[in-house]
Amino acid sequence: MIQQLVAGIDIGGTNTVFGLVDFSGNIVFKETVPTEHFPNPKDLVEEVGEHIKRSFLRFDGKYQLAGVGIGAPNGNYFKGTIEFAPNLKWKGVIPLAQLFSELLNCKTILTNDANAAAIGEMTFGGAKGMQNFIFITLGTGLGSGIVVNGKMVYGHDGFAGEIGHVIMFADGRQCGCGRKGCLETYCSATGIKRTYSDLLMSHHRHRRMDRMVDNAKFIYDKAMQGDKDAIEAFNCTGDILGLALANSVAYTSPEAIFLFGGLAQAGDFIFKPTIESFEKNLLTIYKNKIKILPSQLTENNAAILGASSLLWNEIAVK
Repeated sequence: MIQQLVAGIDIGGTNTVFGLVDFSGNIVFKETVPTEHFPNPKDLVEEVGEHIKRSFLRFDGKYQLAGVGIGAPNGNYFKGTIEFAPNLKWKGVIPLAQLFSELLNCKTILTNDANAAAIGEMTFGGAKGMQNFIFITLGTGLGSGIVVNGKMVYGHDGFAGEIGHVIMFADGRQCGCGRKGCLETYCSATGIKRTYSDLLMSHHRHRRMDRMVDNAKFIYDKAMQGDKDAIEAFNCTGDILGLALANSVAYTSPEAIFLFGGLAQAGDFIFKPTIESFEKNLLTIYKNKIKILPSQLTENNAAILGASSLLWNEIAVK
């Protein structure tokens, strides 16, 4: 019997990762191409499409392509377009789903990359069987996907659920979206680097810094060594994140909130202050009801699984 596979494609500012996934979440093929090498999106579509076509030739008719799922920054689920993504070289509105659908002659669904990851958590991860949850990605920025009654929340225009761009501090840190004080400027890898640097400058104003703060892992390593400024940076980050998540609960009353991404790998350093702040700021009717959990998607495969789950989730519903 010929088995169906779904192509999962994750469009990133630096790389595009794609693979073929079966119904159980097994990745039978995986590849990466540099997004930056394709200033014309049509060229990227053709490159990825050719890789996918060639992979099926190697399978000798064992599999067939059921469809394509795409996770992308500023992805519009309703239109299948990437719209004015600031971290991509492509300008304006790109009809990416249509381009892949025409090339591979199959159904193609596209959405925001965080939404895709949320559906991946629901299909293959810890949210399996859950009808109401929030998924948070803590990477360079803060992405989010909100599921209510088993359905992803898209809003009327396809761009709902941008928790990362809730303003936490009026006239706060400058955000890439053009506004100031957005949550992601405080609760992300970029945000905690800024917080840690600010703490160093505040506490050690007269001491020369031996090295720059390269990334969030550097701060984690320092925290593991007992560095008070690094630990305080995590505490400040968790305090703000917990407050923001407590506010988000008032809108959807989720069963759980999943944290994913590099910053979530810090374990108790980020989870403990986040949960403490979360419970402290919750409305009484929600207290001790909502779990904050680490994602069960593996970092290396989450993008492909999330994108492919867009199709598998729809196939399962039908």
